[in-house]
Amino acid sequence: MGVELFSDIASKYNYLGVVILMMIGLYAMIAKNNLVKKIIGMNIFQTAIILFYVSTAAKRGATIPIIRHGHNGHGHEVIHAAEYINPLPHVLMLTAIVVSVATLGVALALAVKVYHQYGTLEEDEIRGQLRNK
Repeated sequence: MGVELFSDIASKYNYLGVVILMMIGLYAMIAKNNLVKKIIGMNIFQTAIILFYVSTAAKRGATIPIIRHGHNGHGHEVIHAAEYINPLPHVLMLTAIVVSVATLGVALALAVKVYHQYGTLEEDEIRGQLRNK
């Protein structure tokens, strides 16, 4: 009973890591005043989501659908659907990674533009300058 419980808890560490990363990213986006810190928090949050989807797609003892070497002796491949990992979440997360990098690049470029315009990246100071105009 104790070994099974430890094994069950140990297999869930990646989900604990996902929750911690999500909370760090959410905290940075809400609590920080610096725009670059908010952008990095958004990127951490996106990374946590990607890690969550990849973690949920994992299947113990399974293989990818492309690689299969077993034959039953008659030249026909032995295939069982339960032995395969679903590749769709992984493919979607590759797309999400590309979108995440593009979002990070655009957000940092906008932060540079804001810095050149207002001379600061602090939200409060930018808001104060906008009120005074």
